[in-house]
Amino acid sequence: MSRDLQLRAATPEDLVWIHELRHRVYAQELGQHAPRPDRRLSDGLDGDNVYLVAARGPIRIGFVSLTPPWVGRYGLDKYLTRDELPLLSEGGAFEVRILTVEPRWRSTAVAPLLMYAALRWISSRGGRTVVAMGRTELLGMYEAVGLRPVGRTVHSGAVSFEVLTGEVAALTRLAAARYGTVLERLTSVVDWQLDADRATGPDGCEHGGASFTAIGTDFRTLHRRHEVVAADVLDAWFPPAPGAAAALAEDPAWTARTSPPTGAEGLLSEIATARALPLESLVAGAGSSDLIFRAFGRWLTPESRVLLLDPGYGEYAHVTERVIGCQVDRFRLHRKEDWRIDFDRLASVVATGRYDLVVVVNPNNPTGRHAPADALRTLIAGSPAATRWWIDEAYLGYVALSESLAPLASVDPRVVVCTSLSKMYALSGVRAAFLVADPATAAVLRRWTPPWAVSLPAQLAAVAALRGPEHYRSQWLRTHALRGRLAADLAAVDPTATVDEGVANFLNITLPNDGPSAARLVRECRRHDVYLRDLSPLSPQYEGRTVRVAVRDEAENARIVAAYAAALDALRPGPLALGSTVSPARSVAGHAQ
Repeated sequence: MSRDLQLRAATPEDLVWIHELRHRVYAQELGQHAPRPDRRLSDGLDGDNVYLVAARGPIRIGFVSLTPPWVGRYGLDKYLTRDELPLLSEGGAFEVRILTVEPRWRSTAVAPLLMYAALRWISSRGGRTVVAMGRTELLGMYEAVGLRPVGRTVHSGAVSFEVLTGEVAALTRLAAARYGTVLERLTSVVDWQLDADRATGPDGCEHGGASFTAIGTDFRTLHRRHEVVAADVLDAWFPPAPGAAAALAEDPAWTARTSPPTGAEGLLSEIATARALPLESLVAGAGSSDLIFRAFGRWLTPESRVLLLDPGYGEYAHVTERVIGCQVDRFRLHRKEDWRIDFDRLASVVATGRYDLVVVVNPNNPTGRHAPADALRTLIAGSPAATRWWIDEAYLGYVALSESLAPLASVDPRVVVCTSLSKMYALSGVRAAFLVADPATAAVLRRWTPPWAVSLPAQLAAVAALRGPEHYRSQWLRTHALRGRLAADLAAVDPTATVDEGVANFLNITLPNDGPSAARLVRECRRHDVYLRDLSPLSPQYEGRTVRVAVRDEAENARIVAAYAAALDALRPGPLALGSTVSPARSVAGHAQ
């Protein structure tokens, strides 16, 4: 195959060929459907499906059909009820159907490429589970790529199908392990036109931070930091308190070569004083991720069951699912409910007693919603005694520190509060954080904390920052004003998009159904050295259409607005791909219905 092989989302013109090929294969060749006089076989989900097409110049070769969860219905609904196939009711499954290749191309790698493209597309839209129908006589082929039967066989015309499922993370790992070299070679010689990365990223949580790649991770072109607008990460737009900056600048040579206090004793003492918390309830860390990995690694096993809010901060899913291998359920937040927690529904879910740990990020990143402390206290009080609660308050300063559950965590063995000093205190680069737990829990975690876990620059800066509360209060208030102005300016660019402010140092833009995908918008803005965050990989709830924008200073906010306007102008003239706003799922091999 040469570089003229394209992988793309289907255009309206492709749909005629898709219907004709479906008729030739499923009506005439396989006898699954009765032949039609017009020789075309359409689908009841055509208006909602996404089709990925392989083509070589003007010659169309094959396609795969994908139905995302937000459509609310699946092809399998024709054959099985939701009670018979409950995974369709879990809210996050992507369905893959009718992977079909023209007869003369079936001996080539087109089908595996379409399968891989579908998997990458699903992953880029936050997909975690796929479901498919595979011809019974080809079951071994499906199992070889990681799909497993669920024990349901359905019949359509003369053809029998097995219902199959798989987890996206496991399928991705299997594809890399078994076919990585081949896929790398194949994808490098095709014209990849999909708005999903062709290659999987590093084996870690996907964060913002592509902006630093533009600056230069080898630190040889740091002057680029003045040219790039890093609105894809939630670092503070303002400087740290003058005392913190002075602590870092006073004697940098001594700070660099000197070992810090082993257990960050001075930092912990300052936290205890500033937040009126018992010293014995505190544990220091090099950022909240350090504390997450350390604590969860001690508490959880593959047998543990964890409940996460969805959408939510991606590190928690990464640690629990991919690192530890826990059984993870999602409590889904919904746009129609303004992304707020339904406390009655959450209480009923937690009351089942199934969960060893429930994670709540408050205010939530990426939805920007804050849950009142009183409501959380009531929820926790009524929850099972065996359920531990992890409350992440990284952005609480943008609401009010009085809303913290840290005092409760210091006395209740079921509650742990984690607080980053990175985002609210403009110290992301030095990495400092702390958690609050009852003294017994905190003591165990301190024993599992390596010496010098928090660097000397971080300890010096964090102590000085905690001694400058007025500076931060003024900057947090200024952030609200900047966010409001940015939201208004962005909304004026395109009234058909929804701009959602939230309460923290970011806002979200949701593009209309007939507009470009979030991935395409983000890619186009980068042409202007403006980096935004596509939220699609975090959750299917965003339907591939939502972008997060960090609040910056006035000048950079103006650049964000200008880049957004230019990107929309650049994307509007091009033909919209059929189903460009719906998320394809994973694919399956051979002829699948």
